[in-house]
Order: sequence, then structure tokens, then C-alpha cells
Amino acid sequence: MHNQSEPEYIFESSWEVCNMVGGIYTVLSTRAATLVSTKKDKLIFIGPDLWAEHESPYFSKDAGLYSELIPFTKKEYGLTIRIGRWQIPGKPVAILVDFYPLMAQKDHIYGKVWETAGVNSLGAYGDYDESSMFGYASGMIVESFIRCYGITTGTPVVAHFNEWMTTFGLFYLRTHQPQVATLFTTHATSIGRSIAGNHKPLYDYLNEYNGDQMASELNMVSKHSTEKQAARLADCFTTVSKITAIECEQLLDKKPDIITPNGFEDDFVPPAGRFEQQREAARRLLIRVAETLLGETLQHDALLIGTAGRYEYKNKGLDVFIESLKLLNDDPDNKRQVVAFIMVPAWTKSHRADLANSLLHNHPLHAYNRITTHELHDYSGDPVIGALNWFHLHNSAHDRIKVIFVPAYLNGKDGIFNKSYYDLLIGLDLSVFASYYEPWGYTPLESVAFHVPTITTDLSGFGEWVSEQPQHIREGVGIIHRSDYNGHVVAREIAQMINDFAAANPSETSVIRQKAAAIARQALWKNFIRFYESAYTIALQNVNARAQK
Repeated sequence: MHNQSEPEYIFESSWEVCNMVGGIYTVLSTRAATLVSTKKDKLIFIGPDLWAEHESPYFSKDAGLYSELIPFTKKEYGLTIRIGRWQIPGKPVAILVDFYPLMAQKDHIYGKVWETAGVNSLGAYGDYDESSMFGYASGMIVESFIRCYGITTGTPVVAHFNEWMTTFGLFYLRTHQPQVATLFTTHATSIGRSIAGNHKPLYDYLNEYNGDQMASELNMVSKHSTEKQAARLADCFTTVSKITAIECEQLLDKKPDIITPNGFEDDFVPPAGRFEQQREAARRLLIRVAETLLGETLQHDALLIGTAGRYEYKNKGLDVFIESLKLLNDDPDNKRQVVAFIMVPAWTKSHRADLANSLLHNHPLHAYNRITTHELHDYSGDPVIGALNWFHLHNSAHDRIKVIFVPAYLNGKDGIFNKSYYDLLIGLDLSVFASYYEPWGYTPLESVAFHVPTITTDLSGFGEWVSEQPQHIREGVGIIHRSDYNGHVVAREIAQMINDFAAANPSETSVIRQKAAAIARQALWKNFIRFYESAYTIALQNVNARAQK
């Protein structure tokens, strides 16, 4: 007899399974090991097979895994799948599906989903077709597995769909396998992100926004429709933070059934025996690149601060961070030298050969550009460069604040640092992630995991989780109130927090770093997995209630 409140099988679908694109990859890949410890090979991830030209570095084929499913799915559904293991901690089962054969049937599929789920696909454009067909294929894979292995109706099966890109799988199962308990997680509403991205005030006017109306205005009708209907039809609808839950309730007309915050694993953080050694190595490298680029020797106690993430100038808080550096540079009371690293991938040509050559041969750099480590295609159109020019942050000899713009993917092959982001993050003294739109926020969480105190805002899910009230950096995570129109106030408070942190003596700094690390430990998956277990239970209870009607 199966325990009906706990799933026997968990299927989870995402565009980012074995496909590193953004933050959802981190969510799924770090959570997997915790689930594998109890579910073993009954935890099955489904991702798109996008690797026709070269093999995925994240996937390893395993001929001994569910081998009967491959011919069965081809014969019954006309879909080609590969089965193996996702090369992440826990090495869970992964099924990659070639969904492109469904593209020829997309109009028929859109018609069926309109009839059964009320999703309006008429205005579809861009990535909608591929995402929807992948989602639909995901649902077919779950059904194929159930049929191939004779899984009975009484077996508790959960299918979890992430973001609007997979929602068609949920709609498929509601029609063809209604006994499967479905979950839908939105990590950020498409309309909320679009409102913020189009420089409209999201928060002050949130109660006045109508999701359907805004979808029409922002040409987002189809994506919004899939998201709204999935939230309504899922047996359990979840999101990642309280702040996004409010957004969902207003824009999707559905309050999430439960909040499932994003945890992480700290296995990428060096153990105590190597931690200080790697921190010192990172600090030396950051200083060496900075000194070579700037053409001057830094003070021995220079404060190294940084920000990172996707290049969303306002949403990620780059606007207020750069303004705060201007305020610091103009502050006569600021006695300590600060070097700020802005590590966001931009439109680059390549690394700077002159800088790489100077680093290699240890000779002075003779250059006009003392700001970027890599060559940009369009300096005049780059928002960070524009802001640095506007605020006269030119890295002049008399400037107390130095700014190093690293517009490259820090994957260990950038040509200048040749280290991963984590290998550099550990060398910072302080980080700043002053987000305007951030449903969760892995970057500040990763920072505190490396014992690097961070400044963030109450508009990030992580910041809100740490404290619903603004708090000082001396607590390990400094939280600043941010709204639609208080950017200058935020910049001023960031500058003040940086100054306060810079004034701390070594023993005080050590305590702050310990507090930061303690916050990170609270967010480990072993502490957060219970929210997902509750979500599975909610979904199974609701599917059982549906079956009894």
C-alpha cells in the first residue's frame, strides 16, 4: 500500500535540465542530491535535447537506465529520447527529449490546449513555440513512462513543471493522465519581469495592475496565458518568495498554495583547511589585475567590493551601486581606498590583449582605458560605461574609489583572470546586490556562503527572507528598503554601509563574516527541502480530492 501523501515517483521538467542558462539551473541542480538521497532513481528530470551538434557537458548516457522506455516512446509517441544521468551532485536520472517533431503539429496542439485549458496561443512569437512543444513533450514522456512500466492509478506520482516554458506538459497530463499530481512553480511572473524591464513602476502601483491588460499592452498575451492557466490548474502552485507571491496573486489572479524558497548546497565552498589559502590567492589575483589595469599600487588595506549577475542595469541594482560609488568618491570622510569590481557579462569582443600581455610579462600597461578588462563592442551605448562617465568615475590618480568593469563570463577561460566567479568571489571583502526586481537572489546567498558579507534590498526574495525589516551590514547581510522611486536614498544608504563596514576593525570584521556564513547555513537544502515535501503532499491531496468527485 502506497503512502498517498508522499510521491513514489517525482518527474521534474525544466528548460534548464542539463542546460545551464540561469538561476533555475542552480535551483534544480543543487536540490537534486537531497531528493536523490530518498527517491533514488525514481526522481527523474526531463530536459530538452539541444545537443545535436556537440554533446552536453552536463549529461552522461546510461544504457542500463529505463532502457525499455526509449523504443516504447518512439513507437507510441514518435519522440526520440536519451536517458542518462545529469552530471551534478547526486547524479539523478535525466531524460532529454527531441521535441522538434512536434513543431509540425503545433497549430493542432495549440487548438487542443485552447479547448482543454483555455490558453490563448494566437499571439505567440519568439521562443513560445519551442518552449511549448518541449513542455508538451515533457507531459508525453511522463505518460509514456507510466504506460511502459505499468504504473497503476493508485501509485502516487508527482510531475513538477518550472516556469511558463514547461506549462504545456501540465495541460497534457491534466487531460491524458489526470491521476498524476501536478506542481507548477513560477520563479518570476513574465508580466512582473516585463513591467520592471520596461521601466514601469511595479511596486507602488501593483494593486492597480491587471495582469491580462498588461499582457496585452506589453505584447505578452500568450506567455501570460500559459502561466495564469497553469497556476489555476496545477494541483499545487508555488513560488519562491513572499514578494513574488504578492505579484502572483495580483497579476495571475492566483495566490500560491505554498512558498518554496531556493536553497543551495555549500559543496562549492572550500573546506576550512583550504579556505584562507584560496581567499588569499583570490585577493592577490584581484589586486594584481587591478594594479596592472590602473597603473598604480593599491593601499595594503584596500577594500575589495563587488557586484555580479545578469546585465539588467536597473533590475540588478547596478544603477544605485554605481551612484553609491560616486557618493563615496566625493565623501571627504571616506579614508579607506575602495576597489569595486562590476562583474556582469556584456557585449564584448574579446579580452584585452594589452592587459593580458602586461599581466603575463609583468610590465606596465600603457593604455587610455583604465576601466574595462575586456574590449566592448559599443562603449558609447553601454549603460555601465555611461554611468561611470556621468558620475566622473574615471579611475584618476586622485580618486579614492576605483572601479574595474569585468564584462565577461567568469568561467575560467575569460583571458584575464582565467578563474571561475566563485574563485574570485571568495577574495572580496564585501558584495553589493541592490536589486529592484529579484524574486529570490542567489548572488547574495552565494556571497555569504563564502563568508563575504553582502548588501541587498527588501525587493529581493533573499533579502526579504533574511529580514522583513531593513538591517545593518554588521548583521552579516545589510538590507536596504528599495521602492520604485527612492533610488538616490538607496545609493546613499549603500555608501553609508560601505563606509561603516570599512571602518570596522579586524576582529569586528571577523564577527560580521561569521554572521554572514551562519545565514548561508540556514538556507541549505536540508533545511528548505521540507517546503517541497509539503508541496508534494498538497498536490497529492488535491489530486485525490479530484478523483473522488
